[in-house]
Amino acid sequence: MQSFPAFRIHQEQGRIVSRFDSIGLDDLSPGDLVVRVRYSTINYKDALAATGKGKILRRYPLVGGIDFAGEVISSNDASFAPGDCVVVTGSGLSETHDGGYAHYARVPAEWAVRIPEPLDARDCMAIGTAGFTAALAIDRMEQNAQEPSKGVILVTGATGGVGSLAIDMLASRGYRVAALTGKPSSAQYLSSLGASEILIRDQIDLGSRPLEAARWAGAIDNLGGEVLAWLLRTMDLHGNIASIGMAASTELKATVLPLILRGVSLLGINSVFTPRDTRVRIWQRLASDLHPRCLDRIVTQTIDLDQLPQAFQSYIDGGVVGRTVVRVE
Repeated sequence: MQSFPAFRIHQEQGRIVSRFDSIGLDDLSPGDLVVRVRYSTINYKDALAATGKGKILRRYPLVGGIDFAGEVISSNDASFAPGDCVVVTGSGLSETHDGGYAHYARVPAEWAVRIPEPLDARDCMAIGTAGFTAALAIDRMEQNAQEPSKGVILVTGATGGVGSLAIDMLASRGYRVAALTGKPSSAQYLSSLGASEILIRDQIDLGSRPLEAARWAGAIDNLGGEVLAWLLRTMDLHGNIASIGMAASTELKATVLPLILRGVSLLGINSVFTPRDTRVRIWQRLASDLHPRCLDRIVTQTIDLDQLPQAFQSYIDGGVVGRTVVRVE
């Protein structure tokens, strides 16, 4: 097989340098499956890695891209055969293992999930790590007795990929959804996804008491920090908070009173190291009862692989709404 282009992240003289390299299969991380990558995506984590704004990679160089979908072209594992369409998210991609920003990827078979009908490779990357994480959060909350009749679910960081897809999925499940955003201009977009209430972040009085008036039956939080502490203080009896991200802060200054007096559950969501059986089950839900209704609206741009270098800064600047799909084929 001839060489092919790959967007790789290097560390040179203490600096992060990202560029396109021409590589071969022998240059890729080891694995049972070789996959012809059709689509990947851009996530905030990808932007941090590619720009050096966050310490994501644990070894260098690596092909970027924390998820991809495509067709198996060779397999050393009986579970997969050439021609199988698969999706791979997390699992160490673009952290310790070469990721999806190349024409080919090689991964352990246990990381791959056969794409369930009626989804195709592009659908899977329109959903991507963001949608998988949102679905995992909803699944965990529902395992902990969350249901639409209990009240409103608040989604923070609502215009991002996880937030947008969470709103869509929750609304389709019959939940009443409120959206917290720092982008007032995106109110119509959020309403179109199913949010019945829009809150503007800098207009919220976060308060400071250990317990504030109960407002929410549950929440999916992408921010951390003061907002997560506020969610704990304002959660209703037996509410669930799925903690997904830390876009605002890694810190959490709170008391145990909401956990004890209101029975609030704080659920940590780690989509990278999800057990395989759970991963397969969540993708089955994404193809059925959690299938997003508004994917065409949530995917706000589709770019080609060679456009990647110009696309990351807007994520760092917080200017992105929705999802970006990367067309690799």
